[in-house]
Amino acid sequence: MNFSDNDTVIHWTYGLGRIVHLEERDLFGSKSLYYAVQVGELTVWVPADAKLESRLRPPTSEHDFRKLLGILSSPREPFPEDRNERRTLLLGLLRDGRAESLCRIIRDLSAQQLVRPLNDNDQSILKQARNALLGEWCFVLSLTQAQAEYELRRLLDGTTEIKE
Repeated sequence: MNFSDNDTVIHWTYGLGRIVHLEERDLFGSKSLYYAVQVGELTVWVPADAKLESRLRPPTSEHDFRKLLGILSSPREPFPEDRNERRTLLLGLLRDGRAESLCRIIRDLSAQQLVRPLNDNDQSILKQARNALLGEWCFVLSLTQAQAEYELRRLLDGTTEIKE
C-alpha cells in the first residue's frame, strides 16, 4: 500500500493522522524509507516495509463506518477472567488497527466497567481505542468531537447484555 503526502491515515496505535512526507532515514547503519505521520502535535515515523499495512491504513469509508457503529450497541462478548489472557486478547484487537476491532474493545470494556472497575491496563486500552475511534469517526462522518462522543455514549447505552 502506498500513501502520498497529505493523505489521511489511521495509525494502529495513535489513530487519525496525516502523511507529512516520505523520507529515507539511516537507522543503525541501514537506510530505509519511512512515512512521517503527523498525529496531533506528534510526528510518528512509520517504516515503509512489508508490515506497513498492519501499521497504517486509510480511513474506513462512510458507508462501512456507519455499518460498524451497530457493534457498539450489540451485546458484549465476555472476556477471559485471567487478566493476562484478557490483556493479550485486547492488545491483539488493538494491534490489528481495524475500526471494527476498536468498536468491539470499546463496547466490551465499557460494559465491563459497569459490572466492576477496570484495572489500569484495561482503562488504558479503552482510552486508546476510544481516542482512535473518535478521531476516525469525526473525520469520516464530518462530526465535531462532542457530536461523536454523544453518539458513542448513546450507542453504548444498554450494552451490559452478554452474548451467548
